[in-house]
Amino acid sequence: MFDVQFITHFTDTITYLDSVRIALEGGCRWIQLRMKEATEEEAEVVARQTQALCSDYGAVFIIDDRVELVKKIGADGVHLGKQDMPVGEARRFLGTAFRIGGTANTFEDIRRHAMDGADYIGCGPFRFTTTKQKLAPVLGLEGYRVILGRMHEVGIGLPIVGIGGITTEDIPPLKAVGLNGIALSGSVLRAADPVAEMKKIIELTK
Repeated sequence: MFDVQFITHFTDTITYLDSVRIALEGGCRWIQLRMKEATEEEAEVVARQTQALCSDYGAVFIIDDRVELVKKIGADGVHLGKQDMPVGEARRFLGTAFRIGGTANTFEDIRRHAMDGADYIGCGPFRFTTTKQKLAPVLGLEGYRVILGRMHEVGIGLPIVGIGGITTEDIPPLKAVGLNGIALSGSVLRAADPVAEMKKIIELTK
């Protein structure tokens, strides 16, 4: 199974909720609502609307960073970046009923998240991306190969999802290197026909 995760974004003409609809209509079944600059009130409104859409499409609904909001509305889980609440703390707060993803750039990050109870890892960046303000060192295919090899050596079996500037052309080599999925954002919304672009990506991952 090779998962495609969509991370919400916006443009001059596309709202956060529009981006959710685009991804779902294109066949994506894993949505991460990421609204770093929004207030709690703004985020909750969009989160509830996103939750309803994900329910209609049978999609997994993850919220970035906002652990309390995840518990409040009963989302499927939370994704935590390096500046967010630690995975272990979130696990204690949420219990075992919610999925928790952690961002990693190194094998050491992954080992720590595994010990703290993460369910999956968003690992990157694969290459430079404009949707992330504070970017860790770029990994590329070789970086993933090294990290996956070290995980295998010590018996860490967490799903690894590649993230950071990934395009349709990258999907075959990323699958071949052994990733369990990819996370996308800007490359879909910048396409001339975003829904068609998402459909193309889903087909490539089958």
